[in-house]
Amino acid sequence: MDLSQFSLEGKVALVTGGSRGIGEATAIGFARAGADVVVTSRKLPELERVGGAVKDLGRKSLAVATHVGRMDQIKSLVEQVVEEFGRIDILVNNAGTSIASPAIDLEERAWDAVMNLNLKGLFFLSQAAARIMRDNDGGSIINIASVNAFRPAEATCIYAIAKAGVIMATKTMAQQWAKDNIRVNAIAPGAIETKLLNATWALLPEDEAKKVKRATAERVPLGRIGDPREIADTIIFLASSASSYITGETIIVDGGSLI
Repeated sequence: MDLSQFSLEGKVALVTGGSRGIGEATAIGFARAGADVVVTSRKLPELERVGGAVKDLGRKSLAVATHVGRMDQIKSLVEQVVEEFGRIDILVNNAGTSIASPAIDLEERAWDAVMNLNLKGLFFLSQAAARIMRDNDGGSIINIASVNAFRPAEATCIYAIAKAGVIMATKTMAQQWAKDNIRVNAIAPGAIETKLLNATWALLPEDEAKKVKRATAERVPLGRIGDPREIADTIIFLASSASSYITGETIIVDGGSLI
């Protein structure tokens, strides 16, 4: 096995939701693999912290405050990346949100907020990046889906619906953009120690939240909640030439919880 296949030397990677959790772990992992990294989310100070960590690893970094659910900001983001680096080789669509509501009570504004960020923004940022990639010998797009796309939870129905859409968007983009040497894959994380998951538990009384967290870990065959770095490692694989014959796939990284 040639481990140099995992090198991202000379690549430019764009990571949305890059200020913490999976996005932060991915940005740092990319830098360690040799890539220059653009990180984006809504809060610039947190992005600059991650960008500083990338630079400490000897790579170039750009932090751009962006709401990926807004079309004008997507356009501006891509323009800034191209102006700074001249190319985009890797895109990780990690930005996402969830609003707790059973289907019977779901409001239109909640639907729009989740869909605009989790699915609409993902698609149109991928489209903008793909237009750059096709002029630069291709690239790799990695979308963050969720095990909830396969097994919805009552309290987060809109999140599950959006993530199911991410999986089909991944297949569609992979099919249509393969001719331009653009690979598109998705990762479906299970329970991962992230801000989003902790925010969901924070809606519960403290004692109940602890019970739910413990029960969640116990339902995973590997017996624990995952670490963001374990998702980042899979992302790096899909971004690298080690996965050069993989496209249109969704890799489930959940400790076996869907077994």
